[in-house]
Amino acid sequence: MATPTSDISSARWPVGPAPSTPRGALLVGCGAGFSGDRTDAARPVVDALMAAREPAVLIFETLAERTLALAQLARERDPAAGFEPLLADLLRPVLADCLAHGIRIVSNFGAANPAGAAACIAALAAELGLRVPRMALVQGDDLMGEEHRAALQQACGDEWPTARVVSANAYIGAQPIALALEQGAEIVIAGRVADPALVLGPAAAWHGWAWDDWDLLARGTMAGHLLECGSQVSGGYFADPGYKDVPDLAHVGFPIARIEADGRCTIGKPAGTGGVINSQTVKEQLLYEVHDPAAYLTPDVVADISQAMVTEVGPDLVRLDGVRGHARPSHLKVNVCSERGWLAEAEISYAGAHALARAQLARQVIGTRLAGQGLLRCDFIGVTSVLGDDHGRWLDHLPAESSAMRDVRVRWAWEQPTARAAEVLLREVNALYTCGPGGGGGVRTQLRSRLSTVSCLIARDSVECGWRWWRAAGEGA
Repeated sequence: MATPTSDISSARWPVGPAPSTPRGALLVGCGAGFSGDRTDAARPVVDALMAAREPAVLIFETLAERTLALAQLARERDPAAGFEPLLADLLRPVLADCLAHGIRIVSNFGAANPAGAAACIAALAAELGLRVPRMALVQGDDLMGEEHRAALQQACGDEWPTARVVSANAYIGAQPIALALEQGAEIVIAGRVADPALVLGPAAAWHGWAWDDWDLLARGTMAGHLLECGSQVSGGYFADPGYKDVPDLAHVGFPIARIEADGRCTIGKPAGTGGVINSQTVKEQLLYEVHDPAAYLTPDVVADISQAMVTEVGPDLVRLDGVRGHARPSHLKVNVCSERGWLAEAEISYAGAHALARAQLARQVIGTRLAGQGLLRCDFIGVTSVLGDDHGRWLDHLPAESSAMRDVRVRWAWEQPTARAAEVLLREVNALYTCGPGGGGGVRTQLRSRLSTVSCLIARDSVECGWRWWRAAGEGA
């Protein structure tokens, strides 16, 4: 096992602000696009970054809208938890090489507990026989403190939750990430930063971009937008056989962006991996979750891709040009998550002759037993389970040819204020074994708590963002 030294790291990325003369390109690879992504995806990316022998960063994007609320609940149960559950699995294959080759790591895998994530990484380093990396913690996104409550209630208005609030986090920008990298952080651990900020921060730090140079910030942001969902830009969530073919999707390669000093970026992937990067995959990801191509709102800049150009410059290599930027918004988006009762789900199967008729009868039995106790959704998986509505209107008017269906799995979903009330559905569906139509089998049930999310805008100057070094317990924060 290689033992990295700080000299190797600093040779790739010197401590301090970028020089006034332009630097060469920065490579940014993506190792994950959401919490639960493949844990072996980063290995080929790191191999490619090592082979390139250029300044490089590896990002992991692991937060979605409600992930933070789930992390906060996990931290309530265990103060040492609340960060990305797969953190050790994500880093174990690549941590030693990243440290040895000066590849910085930037991620939002801190979720509700960035310090806990740092402690986990320190323990992993010890397990692997490595020194403890220099780790920086981004702070300021957590607005659960009482000092923010009045402003959030005012911003949410009538939508302010009546149930217990679980989390309140602002989407903060890239500047704390950049500052930490400039000061020599090898791993930057954030919670709720905007997804593209994971790339913009390193790009701005490396190239020394000013925080009011809107065109450069917009270009770095859109490079981040192309990487933030991992393999979505390299063929994942894209394939449609015969229409949009993707080779070797089972081994899809995760993307790497080459970001120049003028902000232009070229997207590629590790050699020998599956997937495809072409103008179609890049355009799909470029427009992903963008409500207005001329005004893509982020904490750092308002990006404008209305005149952007996407050009294939080689096999699995696509360049993005023409992105412009406008002054950043005066307010930050905040997600407020609260408790929202319990969801019971239950399934049973009917197969063979008259399968659909028996499934309809089972639906009638459960509907009668639970009548008047709230909206009960029922789906016939394989017949109508995606396009149907909560009230089952489609099920009431199935086409005649559906009667020939010989393989139907019935699923119910029922929301109730308490777990005890929701459990009634689970018992009723289980009872169909002997009290329902003939031939039912394969009952499965699930009960889980629900969360509700409301978003609002809060004045930027009311959110204090920054970063600090991580210190092990006993060393002080």
